[in-house]
Amino acid sequence: MIDSLAALVGLGAQDPAFWMPLALMGIFFAVLVAGVLLDGFDIGVGCVSLVAPAPLRPRMLSLLGPWRDANEFWLFLGIGLLAAAFPYAWSQTLGRLYLPLSLLGLGTLLRSVCFEWRLRAPEEQQGRWQFGFGAGAVLVAFSHGYLLARVVVAYEAGAGYTGFAVLMGICSVAIYSLLGAAWLMMREAGELRARAVGWARRTLRWSVVGAVGISVVLDFSNAGVFLKWGDGDHWWIVSLVWGGLLLCFVLTEMTLQRMIAHSYRASALPYALVLMIVLVLLGGLAYSFFPYVVLDEVTLWDAAAPAATLRLVLSATVIAFPVALIFNLWVYWRMLGRSRPPSQPDFRA
Repeated sequence: MIDSLAALVGLGAQDPAFWMPLALMGIFFAVLVAGVLLDGFDIGVGCVSLVAPAPLRPRMLSLLGPWRDANEFWLFLGIGLLAAAFPYAWSQTLGRLYLPLSLLGLGTLLRSVCFEWRLRAPEEQQGRWQFGFGAGAVLVAFSHGYLLARVVVAYEAGAGYTGFAVLMGICSVAIYSLLGAAWLMMREAGELRARAVGWARRTLRWSVVGAVGISVVLDFSNAGVFLKWGDGDHWWIVSLVWGGLLLCFVLTEMTLQRMIAHSYRASALPYALVLMIVLVLLGGLAYSFFPYVVLDEVTLWDAAAPAATLRLVLSATVIAFPVALIFNLWVYWRMLGRSRPPSQPDFRA
């Protein structure tokens, strides 16, 4: 398969100009997945904090404290890697994605500033910064869905395409909210956990709409993607993907329904199921787009920097990425399981 792919682009399989862009695109996809999954619950908690009762909001944001700075690391790492390794893709995308990228930058800035200033503001002003953090999270989530929809429809203009992009932005907010609510169920008990179950049930339906909508429009708007998924030799892949998605959505709904009444033993199961849904969606999108960076226009080899630059970027990535991965694994393992409040010191001792 690798030899056939190399022959199609006119390069040898051992040629650095062939395998280095492939390797860097694989690393970029890994960074993208890490960013969506690890920063996703952060964004989701910010989204649902806007509808949470005021007494619960400080606790929701305090749960994010240990991972806030680490969450933003993946966004900047992904942008830097894409800009350095595939500079010729930017000219094809920046002008077409001006609005969602602007919303993404504004939302990221708003989240970071409001979260830090809330910690330093007087108690009577903290509610404003909490609202700003939630609004920034909604902007980031909406921009992700809007951006993806614009890419899927090949940047076509028109009221229908804009409406679809807005719908996918709303569904993206729902998916991130579902991820954040599922994470809160795993971390907390009591009223916050009960309300998180309700938020998850309300956002699950919109998440289904987003998953089905983006898949159907991508398939029917692009003949190459339709043939890739509809080829008779790959029917089992299609069946596996859609069967897995359906199973995960149904199990999530059943688990949430059970947790309303009495189940406290499976609090981590909804979070694991939502992670699986996101992974399947991202994997399906990657399979649909490969080997293009700009669908049907620019392949990853067309967009790649010269071999000397790629060698430098790959060398730095091989050194930095394992260090960052080990550090984040060491930090993130604490996000799993029930949160335990700190014990009160004994001042009489």
